[in-house]
Amino acid sequence: MKKMLMAGAFCCCAIVVLAQTDSTSSIVIHKDPRLDLLIKKQTQINEVTTRDARRNIAGYRLQVINTSDRNSAKTKIYQLYPELKAYLLYQAPYFRLRVGNFKDKEEAEEYRKSLSKEFPNSVFLVRDIIEIKLSDPNL
Repeated sequence: MKKMLMAGAFCCCAIVVLAQTDSTSSIVIHKDPRLDLLIKKQTQINEVTTRDARRNIAGYRLQVINTSDRNSAKTKIYQLYPELKAYLLYQAPYFRLRVGNFKDKEEAEEYRKSLSKEFPNSVFLVRDIIEIKLSDPNL
């Protein structure tokens, strides 16, 4: 009897082992829907953290003054050209006032001509890293 019971158990084990090698079986994976939310959230985080790097490109600015005397040239620029952003840099012992965010020389040259009337002999076109708007369609 013991031998019959052992033989029966052995046959059952053999059937179970053979059942696992069936080539027609398939695997079903149930994905948690929260994974999609996590992926979407990570995409948003990546967008925000890399935005600053995409905002700066090589371009041109107009250097209006380069002097050791800090005067009201920045105020004058804002009054005459409110659309231009002014950047006051200090590189000892000089203050440099640069204005604008121009992608090409032609656009900067138009402003240089009009600024030269207000600041004769001191407006120069310089290469610089400029800020751009993310909504700019030319990107």
